[in-house]
Amino acid sequence: MPKRLPRMMGRNSLLSTLSPEDQSLITPSLEDVPLPQGMILEQSGLPVETIVFPLSGTISVTVSSARRMQTIETGIVGSEGMSGTSTLLNAAVPSQNLYVQIPGHALQISAAKLKTLLKQSLGLQQHFLRFAHVLMTQTAHTAFASRYGTLEERLARWLLMCHDRVHADKLSLTHQAISVMLAVRRPGVTVATQVLEGKGLIRATRGEIQITDRDGLEAVAGDYYGSPESEYRAVFKAR
Repeated sequence: MPKRLPRMMGRNSLLSTLSPEDQSLITPSLEDVPLPQGMILEQSGLPVETIVFPLSGTISVTVSSARRMQTIETGIVGSEGMSGTSTLLNAAVPSQNLYVQIPGHALQISAAKLKTLLKQSLGLQQHFLRFAHVLMTQTAHTAFASRYGTLEERLARWLLMCHDRVHADKLSLTHQAISVMLAVRRPGVTVATQVLEGKGLIRATRGEIQITDRDGLEAVAGDYYGSPESEYRAVFKAR
């Protein structure tokens, strides 16, 4: 079984794997919206107003410390998923921040409307809660990689996760953005990027990284990549 996430160009996999009845229930309430880079979707401690199902681009799930002025990424969401997991879990406010890392488009629904639909359909509720489970699995593996992985392994894993969701070999990413997401110094990202580039796995230019050897990146990432992706396939293939 392939490690990577399933690809549905121009579609959201989570919505596409809903039952026909639940698709008919939610589709009339969805509207197409742009996801410009840097757009804030959720802020810790503030009520969630809208929820998006990305069609393209990536959303970074982060936690921050104002006192320490530090931020680290705990998860990535793209066309396989949705924002608003705190709403699914009936939390009053989110404890994390969500913003657009790589721009794209999404289908949007108000949080209030989604709550109403979840009460109307147990199937819809269970389907989206399965995604919350997969995202928590991803978060756990991110913590594991952050603690035990080398910077090259972590960078390879992160690039693979972005590659899964962008559906293109060229990623609009700066070393500064990567350093924030991995919570490492920018010079370290530069060195790790040069190592991967020296192995012929990527080609880095200003503001862009091109994946040139996907299999090679997976070899570098090793066991730090693949488990959450396989879990996603297993969970949603079961429906």
